[in-house]
Amino acid sequence: MSGVVVTDISRTDGAVVDALARHGVATVHEAMGRTGLAGPSLRPIQQGVRIAGTAVTVIGQPGDNLMIHAAVEQVRPGDVLVVTTTSPSVDGAFGDLFATALKARGVRGLVTTTGVRDTQDLRDMDFPVWAAAVFSQGTVKATGGSVNVPVIVEGVRVEPGDVVIADDDGVVVVPQDHAAEALAAAEARAAKEEADRAAYAAGTELSLDRKGLRSLLSELGVEYTTQAEYRRGR
Repeated sequence: MSGVVVTDISRTDGAVVDALARHGVATVHEAMGRTGLAGPSLRPIQQGVRIAGTAVTVIGQPGDNLMIHAAVEQVRPGDVLVVTTTSPSVDGAFGDLFATALKARGVRGLVTTTGVRDTQDLRDMDFPVWAAAVFSQGTVKATGGSVNVPVIVEGVRVEPGDVVIADDDGVVVVPQDHAAEALAAAEARAAKEEADRAAYAAGTELSLDRKGLRSLLSELGVEYTTQAEYRRGR
């Protein structure tokens, strides 16, 4: 068998997905114990955009976008399409025609380890994309692959229905089974950061004191000295 299209995936609850989106990639990544972050090659083709949605996954052959066509039929409103290939390929497997079809079906964006093209058109139509490359090289439609199976995207496992969050800082994946737990942790972290931000903005505390780092510096043997003393000691 050359591949499979799974048609009845479960998806993370939409309210949880939307709540996670408010916290963004960095906060959710830290809240999950610094896990789930995809590698830095996935870059946004736009700025100032944050999305979160449920993953519909695609794995195809290098230089072949046939399975993206198959995936369009499987998406639902609130999804994010996640595309990779069986071996590295940055050919321009995705462009404005795909985006037009996906946007009409309520898809929130694309994350792909391949290349994309028609990037100005994608920005003009407000279809967000995170990709490994911008490359106009065309692709064929000749080889089978799979839709809605587990895939590895820049070092992170993505299961169909997982939460994919993407913004200017990159892409993070939240496993479906841990989404509620990740949301609670992200909310707690966000509240703590807001308190820190208020203290720093008021100029009333330094991070060294607020985070208890002075004692750590001492434990590590870091000493304070004047410039004159430092120069005499060299």
